Amino acid sequence: MIIERRSQDRGHVQAGWLDSRHTFSFGHYYDPAWMGFGVLRVINEDRVDPGAGFPTHGHANMEILSYVLEGALAHKDSSGGGGVIRPGELQWMGAGHGVEHSEFNASKTEPVHFLQIWLQPDRVNAAPGYAQREAAAAVPGGGWTLLASPDGAEGSVAMRQDARVFEARLDDGEGAECALDPARRYWLHLARGGARVGARELRAGDALGFSDETGALRLQADGEALALLFDLPG
Repeated sequence: MIIERRSQDRGHVQAGWLDSRHTFSFGHYYDPAWMGFGVLRVINEDRVDPGAGFPTHGHANMEILSYVLEGALAHKDSSGGGGVIRPGELQWMGAGHGVEHSEFNASKTEPVHFLQIWLQPDRVNAAPGYAQREAAAAVPGGGWTLLASPDGAEGSVAMRQDARVFEARLDDGEGAECALDPARRYWLHLARGGARVGARELRAGDALGFSDETGALRLQADGEALALLFDLPG
């Protein structure tokens, strides 16, 4: 089965300094048809005004990834994690048994545009953790780069779930392919540009979910494109 989630159909929250699009139910946006996709619980596309951000607040038992598209995001948490995340970089925070953290636009003059991603962990009440992965160069000719995984393979960030997050940075006409295992789920999020999957045309913010599918997922860029692929347990 393939499901479509179009950018314009996502939840939209605009509150002064924050403009946010919610792929799944989150905060004040609730839609019982969109509560997540397997262990993937949240993909929020956030734009934060210069100098503004999310003040210190708490989370527990969630794997939280931040992926910056434009600008710079400053992170600080009670586990000792902290730093500034820039375009193409990925930050992991394992909330574990509980952590307090904040995220602010690191610039006083430019907005920051980033994806906030939550996955349910494979264990509860673990110790909080933090890691950051530098931006990766695009694969020549197209292809996927592993950003996060259960075991930190290929220099990826290790997280507490049998899931993998891949990135593809594609020029016009380049592609990326993934063999589909029917025992697993896959979520493809187009973060920037345009692309095609078979006859389906995708634009920034669009997504496709795959479950009980065989064969291959073939993504082809229409102009420059940036995509994230989530390989998830079934």
